Amino acid sequence: MIHNISYRVFIQATENKKKVEEALNTIFSLASPEIEETEGYYNNPVTILSQKITKKREIKEFIKKLLEMDKEDIIEISHDFQRKIDDNGNFFLRFDKQEAFLGNWKVVEHGDAIHVKIKIAAYPAKKEVALKIVHEIMEIKDKTI
Repeated sequence: MIHNISYRVFIQATENKKKVEEALNTIFSLASPEIEETEGYYNNPVTILSQKITKKREIKEFIKKLLEMDKEDIIEISHDFQRKIDDNGNFFLRFDKQEAFLGNWKVVEHGDAIHVKIKIAAYPAKKEVALKIVHEIMEIKDKTI
């Protein structure tokens, strides 16, 4: 049902890199990201951690932990499926870095987050097909959400 999962997290110069890495490990326990050093808009140093996960075991672990989130949070995510899934069948989520550092999974809308892209195995690769699959994965019985 899922081809792969990619993530990106930006570490600003003012952030503690080790704490952000710990937050990342809350969401992806086997994280082994690529590290890119770059500059921000004001020439401030920015570190980007990213990885594409293709191993089925790691994908299953992520989905299992996602489904263990508080039911209200899962319902809240489900209200945004239309907006969080693109025309190519990618499902986008953002997890709060501070909450992840504390060991919690909290989906947020702001940019200072762990950005996750889940490539849904939808044939044909259309939004409608991906929506149906995401509903099945998230075990949402009411398909009108």
